[in-house]
Amino acid sequence: MIKRMKGTYDITSDIRYYQAIEKQIQKVSRLFNYQEIRTPHFEQQALFHRSVGQDTDIVSKETYDFKDRGGRMNTLRPEGTAGVVRAFIENKLYAEPKLPQKYYYLGNMFRYERPQKGRFREFYQFGAEAFGSNHPAIDAEIIAYAVTLLRGLKLKNVTVHLNTLGDKASKAAFEDALKNHFKDDIEHMCQDCQTRYQENPLRILDCKVDQDKAIMQSAPKTIDYLTKTDQKHFTLVQDYLKAMNIDVIVDHNLVRGLDYYTHTVFEIKVSKDLLGSQNAICGGGRYNHLVETLGGPEVPAVGFAFGIERLVMALKENDYPLVEDAIHLYLLILDDTARLKAVEIAQKLRLGGIITELDYMEKSFKAQFKQSAHHNARFVGILGENEVKENQINVKDQQSEVEETIALDDLYIELAQKLTKQRDDCKDCDKGESS
Repeated sequence: MIKRMKGTYDITSDIRYYQAIEKQIQKVSRLFNYQEIRTPHFEQQALFHRSVGQDTDIVSKETYDFKDRGGRMNTLRPEGTAGVVRAFIENKLYAEPKLPQKYYYLGNMFRYERPQKGRFREFYQFGAEAFGSNHPAIDAEIIAYAVTLLRGLKLKNVTVHLNTLGDKASKAAFEDALKNHFKDDIEHMCQDCQTRYQENPLRILDCKVDQDKAIMQSAPKTIDYLTKTDQKHFTLVQDYLKAMNIDVIVDHNLVRGLDYYTHTVFEIKVSKDLLGSQNAICGGGRYNHLVETLGGPEVPAVGFAFGIERLVMALKENDYPLVEDAIHLYLLILDDTARLKAVEIAQKLRLGGIITELDYMEKSFKAQFKQSAHHNARFVGILGENEVKENQINVKDQQSEVEETIALDDLYIELAQKLTKQRDDCKDCDKGESS
């Protein structure tokens, strides 16, 4: 038997969690006026080397790289931002009159990393990017967008961890301070840290091997090396978040793992009761120079990304109330004469928006009735030779247990009216609960 590749998975019984998340993503994205964008699953290898950073773990250890038949080096996308930025430049989206330009994406990403709980080699990522504004209010909006999604999914105890890296001058001053801080101890730190010391000192603070050492705990903080302009930006981000009733925890050790970040960086975490110590569910920040780095004009930007698998885990641990799969009508067929008519009826009802199922296994009446229960059918229709001759059908409402005979010509209207009334009653019930 051929089995799935290591680090991948099939979505079967959990599919409704994914569908619930996708539905909420579409709803919240519409509220914040972010438009969907879709980019290729693979890009030129150079795109990720130039954007994410040559010395990052993603590029140096985790990318799936391959040479195609034309001799070109390609990479399966390990994250979504670089592809969106490339599309933004190539399609000249920066020339669009609507400012800022706001996009979201949802799709497969690929990283060759050690599979573990909530982490896979092929995974789903939801992200959003806002281009064109350097105002701190858009930093706050992108965070509010992510928080609103989590609130819509009924996740509680969500915390926003916030920091700033500042822009080029601030980052350069902070990097110098880090190199000076670690210079006497770097040879006693892990090999990755020694490489980062030369290439990107900020990423030393991301180290999981040496994170508990005293030298790490006493490291300089970004906040102490900000220019006045960068400090003002960070203060205003916090003010705007406060105005939106979003509390933050300022975490001066938060730097994020990608090279392109400037100014605001953040992570959103859920309760440790849901995901344990690895409870970060979203990360993002501002990247004001990436568009220019990849050959576009000077356009500031800010964004975030969610790992959908970890979000699914959180929903399951939080007992998220999934809507049970159900159909509107199950047709019980008594004979072959009725089967032909049942197929005709089912197609007409489906085209009218009524979810209809029927027996294709030639099961007994009792077995068909059990199937209707498995499908959680609201109505069960009994159709035999006599019903076909008389152009009528016996219908039982499984909720009220009321049975009635309905003319086949009236079946759609009768069912549609009953289902509409049920929806209206549910809306009234919801209003009563919320009042």
